[in-house]
Amino acid sequence: MKRILATIIMFLAVQNAWAIDIHDAKDQGLVGESRSGYLAAVNSSPSAEVNSLIADVNKKRRTQFEKTAQKTSATVAQVANRFYELAVQKTESGHYYQASGGKWVRK
Repeated sequence: MKRILATIIMFLAVQNAWAIDIHDAKDQGLVGESRSGYLAAVNSSPSAEVNSLIADVNKKRRTQFEKTAQKTSATVAQVANRFYELAVQKTESGHYYQASGGKWVRK
């Protein structure tokens, strides 16, 4: 479990390399942290630019989740779930995350 946590923390730090776009989208309330561990659109009709950002971020997340799962003997779902928990903790005030039941909550 410590290896999962350390790898996820490292991944969160690396994610900041492209976080300016994510941060802008989160600041505008366009995207948030979904319960799946992936980035998702907060509203039902995101722009093509937002969809592209989501796809790019989630592709990178999936790759990292798979690598972490292999290193730690966890499943991809377990890694994604732990990432979600840590992402919610790090979610800034005013940004969205998905609560149980799928409802979007502004922190």
